[in-house]
Amino acid sequence: MDDYEKLNEVLVQLFNDTLEVERKYVEKSRFRDISVNDMHILEAIGIDGAKSMSAIAKLVGVTVGTLTIAVNSLVKKGYVIRTRSEKDRRVVLVTLSEKGRAAYACHKEFHNDILQAMRKGLDDDQCRILIQAMTNLRDHFLTI
Repeated sequence: MDDYEKLNEVLVQLFNDTLEVERKYVEKSRFRDISVNDMHILEAIGIDGAKSMSAIAKLVGVTVGTLTIAVNSLVKKGYVIRTRSEKDRRVVLVTLSEKGRAAYACHKEFHNDILQAMRKGLDDDQCRILIQAMTNLRDHFLTI
């Protein structure tokens, strides 16, 4: 098997395994009452303050209507707090509750574990090459 075939095999397997591994990680955590998609919404909301529903929808890649359904569930479960903007009452702002911040931290730990595994055995030059390869892939996805 040549390098191209090896890379293709690893990449395909990586894509197939990523969501499954992440799903298992969330299920084993104390936040098993939410899905991986919910966790990604919490990640998009972030810990830096309130975000509008439209800004979050854009980050996650869904419509505001679809996001509203997910946010309603997250509000009921105590992960997010929804408020109206003081400047424009039509704008709905979302922030993480204390429980949402804890779930966010758990998900960040999962990502840190992945990054440590990726970097294992690589020197700084090899890490820069990996970053460039991943950037190339991300940029390619943006053109599709």
